[in-house]
Formats: sequence, structure tokens, C-alpha cells
Amino acid sequence: MSEFGFQEMQDIQKELQEKYKERWGGLSPEKGRDSLLWMMIEAGEVADIIKKQGDAKITGDEQVRNHFIEELCDVLMYLNDVMLCYSISPEELAEIYREKHERNMKRW
Repeated sequence: MSEFGFQEMQDIQKELQEKYKERWGGLSPEKGRDSLLWMMIEAGEVADIIKKQGDAKITGDEQVRNHFIEELCDVLMYLNDVMLCYSISPEELAEIYREKHERNMKRW
């Protein structure tokens, strides 16, 4: 299996967005705002699993772990929608991510 990255995630999201374009309204900065809010809600669902199930179940119970990972996927799907709505490519993200990492490495 090949490495799974942002380019493949964005390709998947473009396919999904195209399929439901009439229902969801397409990709635009205005829709990006909505996607960001939905992403935050999904992140809350991830946190809720940690709170209610605990680390041991996430690492040791297959059903809980799968649910946890599925919710993380929802977060990533909405993150990719935000990126698509604001025309942020995986390459642009990688460049800025690496620059931010370099600054963080020199911070303290």
C-alpha cells in the first residue's frame, strides 16, 4: 500500500464534493467557513471519545479504536474541504508547515 497523504485526501474530497455539489453548494471561501466549523465539531467528537472511553480502550478495543479513527477521518475530511475552499494545495501546505516547524525548532 502506498503512502496516504494530502494529495490523495484532496482528490477524494473533490470527488465527494462534485457528487454532492447540488446539495452542498460547491467549494468557495464562504463554504470554507462552514467546513471549519464542522471540523471543530468533529474534533469535539474525537475529544469526547477520549473523555468517555479513555486511552486504554482507544489503544486496546478494536471497536472503540475504529470509531476514534473514523472521527479523526471526519476532521481530516473537513480540513481538506477548508483547504480546497481556499485553494490551498498540498504543496503549499507542506512548504508552510516545514517553515513553521523550523521556527518552532528555534523557539526556546
